[in-house]
Amino acid sequence: MKTPGPFLFFTLPILVAVSLMSASSLSFAPPIRAQSAVSPATEKAPTAGAPEKIIIDSDIGDDVDDAFAIGLALNSPEVKIVGITTAWGDTKLRARMVDRLLAETGNTQIPVAEGIVTKSTTPFSQARWAQAGPPAKAHPAAVDFLLEQIRQNPETITLVAIGPLTNIGAAIDRDPATFKKVGRVVLMGGSIRKGYDDLGYAPDRGPQPEYNIYSDVAAAQKLFTSGVPIFMMPLDSTQLKLDEAKRALLFKESTPLTDALTLLYHQWGQQTPTLFDAMAVAYVLDPTLCPVTPFHVVVDQDGNTRADNSNAPNAQACLASDSDQFFRFLLPRLMRGGAPPAAH
Repeated sequence: MKTPGPFLFFTLPILVAVSLMSASSLSFAPPIRAQSAVSPATEKAPTAGAPEKIIIDSDIGDDVDDAFAIGLALNSPEVKIVGITTAWGDTKLRARMVDRLLAETGNTQIPVAEGIVTKSTTPFSQARWAQAGPPAKAHPAAVDFLLEQIRQNPETITLVAIGPLTNIGAAIDRDPATFKKVGRVVLMGGSIRKGYDDLGYAPDRGPQPEYNIYSDVAAAQKLFTSGVPIFMMPLDSTQLKLDEAKRALLFKESTPLTDALTLLYHQWGQQTPTLFDAMAVAYVLDPTLCPVTPFHVVVDQDGNTRADNSNAPNAQACLASDSDQFFRFLLPRLMRGGAPPAAH
């Protein structure tokens, strides 16, 4: 969830009725491939034919983009989801929400782990959907789960971090040597040159603290000094708007996944989602969607991610993406038919 918190004031648009349109009104061509700024070896592409093992660490339930990101991973055979861990705020209810999403889409074999509970002032907008799912059950602790999976799969796990980094910071504190054996971290977070609502139609206001980083600055600092490979999808490249036409096309498909996303969108209660988190998953699937550039990134005490090349790079950051290319990749994936809902 990537809301700007105290750093910006937004007037939330009133949810309006979506007028459904025929699928023929939008057509999707194969994505145009961009040249990445780093070599395939640097990007640690998985072996051809072998699904990449990923763990998704998510604050699902506040903003709605986490659900779209997880849905993209669920519908992508290029990855094997080793587990989903919940981060920030009421992590128990977030785990219950993940349980329901997995049940609705026929993916109950995927493990779910509960992260460290924290205080959060961000409304849990999709709480009722979570509470109406399968009965609450016990889950393992996220930090234990993360470290155990890294031990079992050294150098091969991609950790997709799309929430505040509390679980990750705690894993580094507990066992830095094991955490350093993670294959890489693909992060939605930070701001290099552009801040919230810098969409290219007016002069940019420059970088600013981003939610996932400033929510737990200490954890972010630990990650960026951990020495693990970091691929960073900051505000510069992730402000991707799911507009009315795209929502209509998606929601009318009525697969188990798109039905869940439709309900979650309406519980979220705003008009146009920004799919920040989905880019992190999309990058794992196809790095050409968000070419990266090496930087040395320092997280300051206010949550700014200051990037330069005065020291050796510790992260690769994507500074720009093509919104049309992204949605031509994303929407057909989300609209793929899924397994029928599992019995609750």
